[in-house]
Amino acid sequence: MNVLLIVFLPLLAAIVAGFGNRMIGNTAAKLVTTGALFGSLALSWPLFIGFMTGAEASQLHPVLDWIHSGDLQVNWALRVDSLTAVMLVVVTTVSALVHLYSWGYMAEDDSQPRFFAYLSLFTFAMLMLVTSDNLVQMFFGWEGVGLASYLLIGFWYHKPSANAAALKAFVVNRVGDFGFSLGIFATFLVFGTVSIPAILTAAPHMAGSTIGFLGQRFDTMTLICILLFIGAMGKSAQLGLHTWLPDAMEGPTPVSALIHAATMVTAGVFMVSRLSPMFQTSATAMGVVVFVGAITALFAATVGTVQNDIKRVIAYSTCSQLGYMFMAAGVGAYGASMFHLFTHAFFKALLFLGAGSVIHAMHHEQDMRFYGGLRKQIPYTFWAMMAGTLAITGVGVEGVFGFAGFYSKDAIIESTFAAGTGLGRFAFAIGVFAALLTSFYSWRLMFLTFFGEPRWAGSEHIQHAVHDAHGHGHEHDDRPDAEDAGHDTRPHEAGAGEVPTGTAGYHPHESPLTILLPLLVLSIGAIFAGMAFAPIFIEPESAARFWAGAIAFNHELAETAHHLPLIVKLTPGIVMVIGFLIALQVYVRRTDLAGRFVGQFGPLHAFLLNKWYFDELYNVVFIRPALWLGRIFWKKGDEAVIDRFGPDGAATVVRFGNVLTARLQTGYLYTYALVMLLGLAAAATWAMAR
Repeated sequence: MNVLLIVFLPLLAAIVAGFGNRMIGNTAAKLVTTGALFGSLALSWPLFIGFMTGAEASQLHPVLDWIHSGDLQVNWALRVDSLTAVMLVVVTTVSALVHLYSWGYMAEDDSQPRFFAYLSLFTFAMLMLVTSDNLVQMFFGWEGVGLASYLLIGFWYHKPSANAAALKAFVVNRVGDFGFSLGIFATFLVFGTVSIPAILTAAPHMAGSTIGFLGQRFDTMTLICILLFIGAMGKSAQLGLHTWLPDAMEGPTPVSALIHAATMVTAGVFMVSRLSPMFQTSATAMGVVVFVGAITALFAATVGTVQNDIKRVIAYSTCSQLGYMFMAAGVGAYGASMFHLFTHAFFKALLFLGAGSVIHAMHHEQDMRFYGGLRKQIPYTFWAMMAGTLAITGVGVEGVFGFAGFYSKDAIIESTFAAGTGLGRFAFAIGVFAALLTSFYSWRLMFLTFFGEPRWAGSEHIQHAVHDAHGHGHEHDDRPDAEDAGHDTRPHEAGAGEVPTGTAGYHPHESPLTILLPLLVLSIGAIFAGMAFAPIFIEPESAARFWAGAIAFNHELAETAHHLPLIVKLTPGIVMVIGFLIALQVYVRRTDLAGRFVGQFGPLHAFLLNKWYFDELYNVVFIRPALWLGRIFWKKGDEAVIDRFGPDGAATVVRFGNVLTARLQTGYLYTYALVMLLGLAAAATWAMAR
């Protein structure tokens, strides 16, 4: 019963807030949705702790009979095991705190009931995904989070950029979902069922078999796993299908935290872990997962080093951390992968919501080049983001204390080395370098935002606030894009003193309690979640018991990772310190170095600033040809052929026929007699000719 409440309370709240909307008012809608999420949260943690202590066992909760068509038998049921319990805690905790945070952040918005209904609907879809007992049910949740993300990213639909971002997320995910659906079709074709337990039991017996696809023979499990992984690439924004994720920042900041920290983007990692016995049957598929994860971690980390929008830095950080998770899954370290998913939810939600607090304080300015010196003005936000930064960069001392990322990210890097394969060593090298970049761009964000001299005078948003007698400024849905506001006055790379300094009469203010309280809770998770939960996720003996029957836990790999040479274990910490020192030198001590670097390595900076030109490449390869082809079908096909000989042609024939018959309607009897005579003559001639 508890599991049913965990899953369906957000749905009921979404229905009440969505259909009640302004009729029930803002406060009632927020109370219903936030209360429902905290109810789900309160029920999820005891379930998770039960699996930790061994008091809970895997269980199945039937909901209803769904599809019975020939061999396809699909019953709606909620599957609960240790993997599900982890995801329930992650999703409900972050979503509940995001709901509470939104009380303060969205206080000025006129459509609060709609926003909170979308948040709860999104959460329900993700909960349905992680409790699925079969692939069709998983696909329902999979598409549900896609729909809800479209609604949330485009929430401020008055902004063309928000509409474009929502469409982009929807379309790019349709590409990945097409591969995912083909994988589901192929799975049913091979196994004759979509039941996940039945498939995982039968999967090892299909190793080595082949299947026909596109006129060729392929290894059955390799083909199925790669098709399923394409779906994961879309949802989890891996390289090639990643372009929607940074643009998702057009939605409100709470949406960014929910999508990036705990829900949609983690769906792909969850799916690979859930189906890990399938992936274990194909070394090729596992290699693809490792390689894609590694290059995604590298790509996103390099791009994150030069972004100026505070939310986009964190967005590319999410993309990079997801790459880490897939690297771990690809070498068989599913426990480490899920551990990083777990800790990442806390510190990434903290960083996003902290960034939202900064944006709130700076009157919706998102460009870090117009920040500086904020640690004294918004001290609570500063310390919260400091905790998130220490967590994501992996600060800690082995055997003493470490922030969340110290345990989970280091476990991934160590697992790739322990795998002992060529791709494993490749992933290890990429992981170490990406860790250096992570440290650099994370501290760059902190130094530009909270240290140095204030650089607020150059911001159009802040100037607007100065002239506003009450400091309210723009309404949410009228915010100009950060990239557009004052773009021609902004430097290519920020360093203290490169833009006008001074407060311009405006003083940043700390956020309200509804914003700060979630930051406090998430800070506790970012500080202690790694140390507290490391044993059950990655320690060989206890993790083997915890994950039994939920994922394909590799006990031997976990043992090897725990007994690596000291230099391997110290490497992530060493590069973390190097990244910190570089950022300190460039953005605190020698603020002229950033501009000099851009001047000397302009093409490299432009390459990274333009995100490796993926959007431009896709525009040339896909968008322009699609528009050209669509224009041909429209002008030449639809208008010139179909309309001309179809509706337009038929209308022309009718029109001329009407003119002809109208002329025969003279009103004279002899005219009608002549027509009748001609008709009879024609009929007689036709009859004799036969």
